[in-house]
Amino acid sequence: MAGIRELVEDIAKALVDIPEEVSVREVQGEQVTVLELKVAPSDLGKVIGKQGRTARSIRTILGAAGMKLNRRFTLEILE
Repeated sequence: MAGIRELVEDIAKALVDIPEEVSVREVQGEQVTVLELKVAPSDLGKVIGKQGRTARSIRTILGAAGMKLNRRFTLEILE
């Protein structure tokens, strides 16, 4: 599942102004894997997007990947 964590990290790094502040922590649950995304406070809006569109798009990718891997992923953007 490490590939999914790297995928989210790469997407986030491509969106932000301070890529070195991007970190993604993977928390394995029984049913679902939670990906906790942390970015610089000034970059928060960039990963969320207008009306949450960017965050929703990343979650859509996770949903599609999860179907293929028979695993549920959720994205939490930490402030």
